[in-house]
Amino acid sequence: MSDLMQGKRGLIMGVANDRSIAWGIAKALHEAGAELAFTYQGEAFGKRLEPLAASVGSDFMVDVDVTDDASLDAAFDALGARWPTIDFVVHAIAFSDKSELTGRFLNTSRANFKHSMDISAYSFIEVARRAHPLMIENGGTLLTLTYQGSNRVVPSYNVMGVAKAALESATRYLANDLGPEGIRVNAISPGPMKTLAGAAIGGARKTYKHTDQNAPLRSNATLEAVGGTAVYLCSDAGACTTGEIIRVDGGFHVLGMPQPDHL
Repeated sequence: MSDLMQGKRGLIMGVANDRSIAWGIAKALHEAGAELAFTYQGEAFGKRLEPLAASVGSDFMVDVDVTDDASLDAAFDALGARWPTIDFVVHAIAFSDKSELTGRFLNTSRANFKHSMDISAYSFIEVARRAHPLMIENGGTLLTLTYQGSNRVVPSYNVMGVAKAALESATRYLANDLGPEGIRVNAISPGPMKTLAGAAIGGARKTYKHTDQNAPLRSNATLEAVGGTAVYLCSDAGACTTGEIIRVDGGFHVLGMPQPDHL
């Protein structure tokens, strides 16, 4: 895949550190030839991102709060000034109060429900709206990240499952809206991964171990596997794929119950 993204450029949103899924995607896109720009939120994340961005030849980083319209406008204005057109945006942004990712979903607070939906689902629509003018000329790809807790109950995933369900639905509606202009919209759904975001989920280690032991491939997703899938979706190889939720979970989603040794 060394040249699948040659001549293409785009924005990566949501790199927290070198174990982030967004970073795995960024690295794979860079290795396939893409030019990259990055967003981050806050000084601390900016300091972590700076050496990573430099390692893939990027000097474009912009601080963005996806709950703030003015912040999003400024970021995409800066991006448009740098590159009149872009080929892809990777949206790897989600958030919920950690205290509500344990215990019962029944106890979800109104405030955290709204906040989680705003950041984890609605922000993708806001990003798509602003990326749209930069993709009209040549088409492009909008890519987000989800998880199977959107359609099956996963212990302690709670409000994030509802937010991811909304995100997946938004992916389909955006795919229909933007398809006539050659803009594809897809989501990747990895299994449990050892990331900063994943660590916030109650019982994350048990979930990771369970998937690793029971998935048909007896393996959790890797950053390399997710990155390779992103390259396919963002490249011309994915020209006829849109509105899809692509699962990269070792096949875990096909199971009806654990393997016999782990029943």
